[in-house]
Amino acid sequence: MGQCRLLWNLFGLKRNEHKTRKQVQVLQDKKLRKLLYYAYDHSAYYKESFEQNGITREKIGTLSLSAFPTMDKNSFMEHFDEIVTVTDIRQEELRKFDENVSTDKKLFRGKYHVVHSSGSTGVPRYFVYDTSAWDSMLLGIIRGALWDMTMPQILKLLSGGLRILYIAATDGRYGGAMAVGDGISGVGAEQRFLDIKTPLSEWVQTIREFQPDIIIGYPSAIKILGELVENSEVSVDVCRIISCGEPLAPGLRDYIEKTFEASVVNFYGASESLALGVETDQTDGMVLFDDMNYIEVEDGKMYLTCLYNYVQPLIRYEISDRLVFRQEKQGKYPFTQADILLSRSEDVIWFEYDEGKRDFLHPLAVEGICVEGLLDYQFRKTDKDAFEMLAQVSAQEKKALIRREIIQQMKKILHEKDMDSVRFFIRFVNEILPDAMTGKKQLIVQEENVPPMASHDKFGSAKLEQCKETIRTEKEVRDAV
Repeated sequence: MGQCRLLWNLFGLKRNEHKTRKQVQVLQDKKLRKLLYYAYDHSAYYKESFEQNGITREKIGTLSLSAFPTMDKNSFMEHFDEIVTVTDIRQEELRKFDENVSTDKKLFRGKYHVVHSSGSTGVPRYFVYDTSAWDSMLLGIIRGALWDMTMPQILKLLSGGLRILYIAATDGRYGGAMAVGDGISGVGAEQRFLDIKTPLSEWVQTIREFQPDIIIGYPSAIKILGELVENSEVSVDVCRIISCGEPLAPGLRDYIEKTFEASVVNFYGASESLALGVETDQTDGMVLFDDMNYIEVEDGKMYLTCLYNYVQPLIRYEISDRLVFRQEKQGKYPFTQADILLSRSEDVIWFEYDEGKRDFLHPLAVEGICVEGLLDYQFRKTDKDAFEMLAQVSAQEKKALIRREIIQQMKKILHEKDMDSVRFFIRFVNEILPDAMTGKKQLIVQEENVPPMASHDKFGSAKLEQCKETIRTEKEVRDAV
């Protein structure tokens, strides 16, 4: 999409901000019915699913969305090939494309944008956008990033040779990195990417040289940049900070606003729909893009229907986020207001090593480890220069192979951060236990000064030592301690 056309379409999308609530609801329902009919006519999965629930084509136009069946992540993966509405997309082919084709080649079959998403065990899920859906999503992202700005203000901002820095996971088919890159190119701005696995020294060098006007990234990464600013290691003069990819806690928002002296936009998106909502003031809550999605909350569960993706329709798709609608009087915009309950509480793991060097591992740098037979895992810091990985596997006989694969992937991650001397241990357990206070499993647990067990597998700058496993269960580990 050319810049002139993009700006014209952005102007059209922003006009929805000035409609009445009723007009937005009518627009949302019109898009919903069009999607439901299309899914019934072109997706084998949805046609069968609808009919199993007594929904014929004649009823689609009159039933409320709550009458339609929901879909969870397991069903999504199991029925992937029947959900898509085109014949040239298959899940196994996407997996091969993801594994074997460089991320520089963005398009699958030369026409589909593929977003990779994985859970705590690294099992990949793929979300596919054709050009039309991708362009619609980009408009939503640009509108959200420049929220509360008029079109004349946007045009003035873009005319000044804008420099935008993105700090996040950038070395894979992550939706945020791909969309931000295309969006920045679309508005004609200059861009620099900093991957969270890049050594901190390179952050300092890049920021000093680039001097960004806008910073986009994970709030945890922006916080680290803020600490560099506080320590006078870098100096920045930005007009806007855009937080995305992780929940933004109120205290962290206050810190970022104070440190950078800039407005903070909290952007809400997911791989399933990269443009879900935006928050510019925590007292007003999150503004949901009702003109792009239909979001429901039932019995504490959140369901998403993406209204612009026809290649891979997602109808009442269960999202793991927790969201609460606000019941108060309508705010400045004719969209639904909500509060997003924070779901990620892990901090980055900081290490001190090599006589004074200091750097970190980000949760999103380690959550994508994917090894066949690895069911679940958790990281625990054990010393200022050491951490361990608890691993739950599907079968005892697979441990040796899984160990080798984990070590290979972790050594690569540490090497990319120039942290080869940080010590790493593997401990196999029967189960990864949830946090006693929250009842949720944590990816990262801060437990510094806990001595590594003798039965761990250790590697760092020293040669890998293969050890016999004398402690085999979580209970035996606790007893040994």
